[in-house]
Amino acid sequence: LECDLAMNLVGQPLVRQQVMKGVTEFLENQNPVKPLVMSFHGSTGTGKTYVSSMLIRYLFQGGLQSPYVHHFSPIVHFPHADRIEQYKESLKRWIQGNLTNCGRSAFLFDEMDKMHPGLVDVIIPFLGPSWVVYGTNYRKAIFIFISNAGGEQINEMTLDLLRAHKDREEISLQDLELAISKAVFENPQSGFWKSGIINEHLIDFVVPFLPLKHHHIKQCVISELVQQGLEVRPDVVQEVADSIPYFPEEEKIFSSTGCKTVASRISFFF
Repeated sequence: LECDLAMNLVGQPLVRQQVMKGVTEFLENQNPVKPLVMSFHGSTGTGKTYVSSMLIRYLFQGGLQSPYVHHFSPIVHFPHADRIEQYKESLKRWIQGNLTNCGRSAFLFDEMDKMHPGLVDVIIPFLGPSWVVYGTNYRKAIFIFISNAGGEQINEMTLDLLRAHKDREEISLQDLELAISKAVFENPQSGFWKSGIINEHLIDFVVPFLPLKHHHIKQCVISELVQQGLEVRPDVVQEVADSIPYFPEEEKIFSSTGCKTVASRISFFF
């Protein structure tokens, strides 16, 4: 996993560091006091889904297809606000049942910022140190929350630090933590984060994904060309990277969509 992150995850030194630290410490501990809870934050296309699926691929045979990996999306699984009580009951039963089958299960929650606030509270008992039901220890489970919330603040902060001539690779977690917590944890609009998950300090690792620069996009293009079995031509790499929108308007430093649209754009230039 460490090697794969180093080779294939573009421009995210903090992510590599946090994810490896979290996973290694957790798996080496025979009796963890609570499940591993990681929350991924950043704007679109910066690698949140990519890293979570890579992580699952190394931990579970069959990766995301493993019967012990459970993937939730609020838009797909919990679309109707008026059915929230029904969703709460079924989500609780689903987590409880699957943890009884296998205490080392993983649960991925996509787009946490779109999750109905009341629904999130159902997850809380499973994240803490005390949840033992029917003699089953749930403390070996892994929960990953993925969210665009905080992405704007991470981008602004990264931009400010770059303007202050701080190299992107020098940005520390401490530089960003305050910005993320203000945007996500203290935002009254962010119903999810008003839940006890924050008040009870149940998140072990807040993982910020930084916005990507032009040279990172070129790396993504090269990687995609190789995956598609196409010739890596410098002119194509340049053209695909140039075709993506960048922000801020005047300086055009960061990709607005990260690496998300790279794969679909390649066909225009071949």
